[in-house]
Amino acid sequence: MASIRKHGEGWQARVRRKGFPESTRTFRSKSDAERWARSAEGEMERGVFIDRTQAENCTLSDVLERYLQEVNPLLRGHSEGRYTLKAMQRARIAQFSMAALTPQVVAEWRNELLERVAPGTVVRHLATLSAVINHARREWGMHISNPVQMVRKPSQPPGRSRVLTYDEEKRLLVAAAPVGRRSPWLLPAIVISIETAMRRGELLALRWPDVDLARQVAYLRMTKNGDSRFVPLSSRAVEALTNLKQLQQTSQLLLSSRDDRVIPMSAAAISKRFEAARETAELADFRWHDLRHTAATRIAPKLSNLIELSCVTGHKSIAMLKRYVHPEAETLAKKLG
Repeated sequence: MASIRKHGEGWQARVRRKGFPESTRTFRSKSDAERWARSAEGEMERGVFIDRTQAENCTLSDVLERYLQEVNPLLRGHSEGRYTLKAMQRARIAQFSMAALTPQVVAEWRNELLERVAPGTVVRHLATLSAVINHARREWGMHISNPVQMVRKPSQPPGRSRVLTYDEEKRLLVAAAPVGRRSPWLLPAIVISIETAMRRGELLALRWPDVDLARQVAYLRMTKNGDSRFVPLSSRAVEALTNLKQLQQTSQLLLSSRDDRVIPMSAAAISKRFEAARETAELADFRWHDLRHTAATRIAPKLSNLIELSCVTGHKSIAMLKRYVHPEAETLAKKLG
C-alpha cells in the first residue's frame, strides 16, 4: 500500500508491497507524489517494478569518483584511465543524475568533445563511459540502461601506414646518438624497437632477468592484450642489447643499483627525447609507434606465414596485424614473377 505525507517543503510517497523492497520518493507537489505511488503500485502488481531511486539520487560525477577509487587502480593503464575519468568529471555531463543520462545527453557530450579532440579520442572516451555505466549496473545495482550503446560513434580516419625508410633510419639514429647531454638509452631503444616490434610500454617494462642473449629471446611478462609472450631477438637486437648491458655495467649514469630495467627511462622522458631526435632528423609525421609498423613490415618477408609473424608482434587478430604490415608493390611484383 502507499502512504503520502508532508516532508519538509515537499511531499513524500512511500510504497510497501510484499515481495518488493520499500520504495520512497519525495516530490514538490502532493499530486506528483500520488501519481508516482499509483504508477509504482501498478508496476509491482504486474511484477515489472524497478526501483530507480539510487540512479536518480546519484550523479555521474559521484559514480565516476567511486570508479576512480575502487575500480580504476586495479586496471592496467590506470594512469591514463585516471586522466580520462578526471576529464569526464569536469565536463557538464557529469552533473546529470544517472537516471537522466539519455542518448541525447551523451550525443551532445560527444559533439562537444569532437570540437576539441580527434575522433579516435572521442571513441575511447565513449568506451570508458560505457564501461563505467556497465560496472555500476552489474556491481552496484544501478537500475538504468546504457545510453552509450544507442549513440553513434564518430568515424575514424584510416589506420596509419607510416614506415621508416632506411635513409630516414640513418638520420634518426644519428640524431639519437649519445653525444653531449643526449640520453645513452634512446638509440638502443630505437634499434631494439625496429628489430623486435615491441611496443614502447613493453620495451620500458623489459628487465634483464627476462633477457636471454644466448638463446636470443626476451620474455615479456605482460603485454597490451593481457598475455605474456616470448620475443625472438635478431643478431642486430642482440648486439644492441649486449652493448647496452656493458654500458649499464660500467656507466655512472645508472639511476639505482636495484634498477634492472633494460631501458631505465620513463615513458614521458623517452617521448621527449624521441621528439627532439625526430625534429633533428627532420622526419615528417613520424611517431614512436611507427617504429612498430616499420618492424612488422621488415620482419614479414623473413617469415613464412602470418602465424609466425603474429608470434613476434603479439597480435591476436590477423586483421589488426594487416594494419601493421605494409609491403611495397615492387616487392610483391618481384614475387609474382
